[in-house]
Amino acid sequence: MNRFYRALLRLHPTSFREDYQAELLRTHEDQVRDHGRFGAIVATVADVVPNAIAAHWEVLGQDIRYAMRSLSGSRGFAVATILVTALGVGANAATFSIADFVLVRPLPFPQPDAVVRLCEASKGDRGWGCMNQLSPASYRDVREQSRSFAALGAFTGRSVNLVGAGDPIRVNGALVTSNLLPLLGVPPLYGRLFDSTGTGDSDAQTVVIGFGLWQSQFAGDPGVVGRKVSFDGTPYVVIGVMPPHFIFPTADNQVWMPLVLRPDDYTDRGNSYLDGVGRLKAGVTFEQARLELAALADRMNREHPDAYKDLAFSFFRQRDQMSPRYRLILLTLCGASLCMLLLTCANLANLSLARAAGRERELAVRAALGAGRERLVRQMLTESVLLALIGGIAGAVVAAAAVPLLSQLVPSTLPIATKPTVDVRVFVFAATFATLTGLGFGLLPALRAGSKTGFVALREGTRSGARRQRLRTALVAIEVAVSVVLLISSGLLIRAVWRVREISPGFTTDHVLTLRTTLPSPRYDDSVRRADFYDRVLTGVRALPGVQNAAYTSGLPTVLTGGIARVLLPGEVDRRDGSQNVSLRIVSSQFYKTLGIPLRRGRDISERDTPDRPLVAVVSESFVHQRWPNDDPIGKTFDVRDQRRSVVGVVGDIKVRGLERESEPQLYLPIHQIPPQTGDLYLPKDLLVHSSTPPVAQLAAIRDIVRRVDPEQPLSDVRMFSDVLAYQTVDRRTQVNVLGALALLALILSGVGIHGLLSFTVAQRDREIGVRLALGAERAAVARMIVSEGVRMAVIGVVPGVLIAYLAARAMSALLFGVSAGDPVTIGTAALVCFATAALGCVRPAFRAARIDPISALRSDY
Repeated sequence: MNRFYRALLRLHPTSFREDYQAELLRTHEDQVRDHGRFGAIVATVADVVPNAIAAHWEVLGQDIRYAMRSLSGSRGFAVATILVTALGVGANAATFSIADFVLVRPLPFPQPDAVVRLCEASKGDRGWGCMNQLSPASYRDVREQSRSFAALGAFTGRSVNLVGAGDPIRVNGALVTSNLLPLLGVPPLYGRLFDSTGTGDSDAQTVVIGFGLWQSQFAGDPGVVGRKVSFDGTPYVVIGVMPPHFIFPTADNQVWMPLVLRPDDYTDRGNSYLDGVGRLKAGVTFEQARLELAALADRMNREHPDAYKDLAFSFFRQRDQMSPRYRLILLTLCGASLCMLLLTCANLANLSLARAAGRERELAVRAALGAGRERLVRQMLTESVLLALIGGIAGAVVAAAAVPLLSQLVPSTLPIATKPTVDVRVFVFAATFATLTGLGFGLLPALRAGSKTGFVALREGTRSGARRQRLRTALVAIEVAVSVVLLISSGLLIRAVWRVREISPGFTTDHVLTLRTTLPSPRYDDSVRRADFYDRVLTGVRALPGVQNAAYTSGLPTVLTGGIARVLLPGEVDRRDGSQNVSLRIVSSQFYKTLGIPLRRGRDISERDTPDRPLVAVVSESFVHQRWPNDDPIGKTFDVRDQRRSVVGVVGDIKVRGLERESEPQLYLPIHQIPPQTGDLYLPKDLLVHSSTPPVAQLAAIRDIVRRVDPEQPLSDVRMFSDVLAYQTVDRRTQVNVLGALALLALILSGVGIHGLLSFTVAQRDREIGVRLALGAERAAVARMIVSEGVRMAVIGVVPGVLIAYLAARAMSALLFGVSAGDPVTIGTAALVCFATAALGCVRPAFRAARIDPISALRSDY
């Protein structure tokens, strides 16, 4: 019975047991004698358990008050520990939350790994995503001959004007085969999807709308199902409303219409405009499907040699519908965050060791006076947990603030409706890692002091250890190395961004407003009616005060990156190998003046280039260098879109595919000489307005002009062209900003680490330094000795840091845009910055060492 009671007493704090155990045992023996064994057990449990909890609660309160008093006397240590923990935990939680959101988290479809995308490509293509759309004939062949798919559908983009539900608006949508939405596996919120058992004819005049459109235009009325609405002037019946989390193929897609393929659609195998979407059969792996498609492509090449030369399929998981650059950017930031976590732990360890060294005498005295190991450990543990808790809360704030900034790195091509948030798992992991580091190094001195008692504790408590000094030196070297890695990495990326910014796009974006007026079909299928719309809008806009130039184009440079056409010189054979491709745009007069594109030779496109006049074209300089390198291009002829045209002008090249990608030679056709059977992609829709006054101020007047020409025509995509171009580098700028901030932080922490270690060294060696000075050493020599120690630590860290940074730079060479991984300017600058930071960290300790009074130093040790 006494053994059981002694075990229960262990629930009490040790100090309580030591003070009251004998008295409690006597009381327990009396209870056994008076109430028997069972009664004594009940009474004992009822007495000990609540009292033990109360005792621990009281001790916890004492420890918290003691920790607060202790930390208030070491505010620098407390603030530094909280800041380091907050930044390390916050940066890692934010970065890895974004990486998990983009790279790991499953898409919002049932069995998302079975959802795949299919497009055409050429053998040897190394690009990402959909290289070239499928022709209906290719889509039909794969659907009928492949055995890997449980279902295979297709879609193509289709934006429409919604009229009759308030002001006319432009709505982005898609034409989808009847089986596409069902194969994705997301049921509608209201109504139904298209009938996937037929060809789609039964649902030809129906539409499924998105949650956002349902909310904004129909006030979330469930009765919209069955209602008729007008898209592009044609009535459709709403049969379904998709739930808010459904996104396909892009976030702005709010309308899905049935795509009905007719026999005529299968005749031209070169007419490619479909994106394939499939769901793999259960038990079929992605690799098995890929091999089957490769064999199928070879068979199609043999069966249709006139249509296909080297057909292959671009086949990838829906999850991988993103640029490899996004993936590399995220992985780079994850690597930087891990460096930051390492730096955080090194700093916390260094701070804890410095703190422990400063408290050795205090702990030794307390141990000598009888404080046990448990009491010392408990108080140190309370202090460390308190700091970790405050640092963790601050880290959560940092992460919450950083996630919106990093969310710019989420690719818009992923069908994800939700916004990234701080991942609790990642936050807990980073916080635990940092806390364990602080606890580990914070508890060591308490364990060490608590293991000795009396004069032993006092005698050994004030000794400093060489082992601890070496450990702190190693930690500072790690901090310097991490700083070098981050500095060089961010420096290389900054130089890459500078190089990108130095590239001229070939046009100007200053004071240029862009907006879109996409003319609906079949209302504007008539070319005369289209031309009338363009002329009346341009005449009205050009007459506005302040407007200098205005023009229409089929696509903005860097926005319409495709729009490819084949050009054949007289007598030239169609090679179908891409060497005859050009970037085609249809533009109005003043297009070049509006964008500042220089006219090199000949004349501009004018209003006189009408259908009844000779067909003309304007080409770029690269077009001339490729086709007539030694001849005058003016008057030369070529065939494009089954029409023969003559060159009337030559303009400068522009970057139609963005600043970082190679662009094809450019070809421009007059707005009034659009080739027959031209698809919607090439019809002019983007209006460019160059104004001497703030262009946005002209928007209301432009809207009135368009409304007077066609009251049912909406405006969309209103933005400044400079913003469009800036968007090209937003991911790079975000990465550089984050990486630069981490590098600056790492640099500061390493400088503080060197300063702290040298200050500690000077404090520990003050008697030795005093003896040196007393024996005639010069104060300047003492200062140089301290500085040399700091520089030595910097060298120890810089050398491995440069090597690691070089390897990291090679891994992310795709982001460096031609900047060498071993760029000597960047590496040299980073090394100099680290040495300068180390030197700054040495200044104060060196001055302090040089100013030590020998007499005072010698006297203080006795």
